[in-house]
Amino acid sequence: MARSLVGGLLSNQFDQSSIIVSDPILQARQYVSDHFKVSVTADNNKVIENSASVILAVKPQVMKQVLQDAQQSLRQHHPLLISIAAGITTDSIDAWSGGGYAIIRVMPNTPALIQKGISALYANERVSADQQQHTESILSAVGKTVWVDEESKLDDVTAVSGSGPAYFFYLIEAVQAGAEKLGLDTEVAKLLATETAVGSALLAQQSTDSPATLRKQVTSPGGTTEAALNVLESAGVKDTFIQAIAAAKNRAVEMSKYSD
Repeated sequence: MARSLVGGLLSNQFDQSSIIVSDPILQARQYVSDHFKVSVTADNNKVIENSASVILAVKPQVMKQVLQDAQQSLRQHHPLLISIAAGITTDSIDAWSGGGYAIIRVMPNTPALIQKGISALYANERVSADQQQHTESILSAVGKTVWVDEESKLDDVTAVSGSGPAYFFYLIEAVQAGAEKLGLDTEVAKLLATETAVGSALLAQQSTDSPATLRKQVTSPGGTTEAALNVLESAGVKDTFIQAIAAAKNRAVEMSKYSD
């Protein structure tokens, strides 16, 4: 996700000299340096010392140690902290950093890899309007953004758009499997499934009609689509998806508790 952000920023005309990336792994630093031509370092303190805002793109399980190790630099320079680590609350980030920080939490999703992501953002009470605008400009480089006014709503977002790509991949996988079972070649089946998904998503995005209305427009009484949808309805597929999203939200809540 960090590489996606760097690539997106550069594609949106951000100044290369304004970006510095820290990574403990030499190969990762070399990749970023070679591909994006930005400054790299193995020292998190150097990033903090030269930045008004710091994006925390580390694994949740190491966040505490990373911030505690950097407390001295953080206290001295006091940057805006932007976290894309799932499940780590702003209170935890603040405590591990030494306290008193402007912090924004972001829940992105994997389509950010192709600059088609959707990111939800939450700002604590210390974040200024300018800092909000700045952060939105960063995340807009890899897709669309939306703000939530309560941190707990990020758990809802995690269940919907954070985990959401897997739901659609699952559906594409199922449609492809159905096509192959009918006898279509694997590549043809994949192409039909993926392009139908892409086209349908774009139509839903651009149409003024609701997804329910669009579905009805495709469903002729007594036709092939109705026959398929009757099977899905009898199997309770919609209700199962609703239950699945609720399960994802509950798990997100559980994971957030581990960070406190």
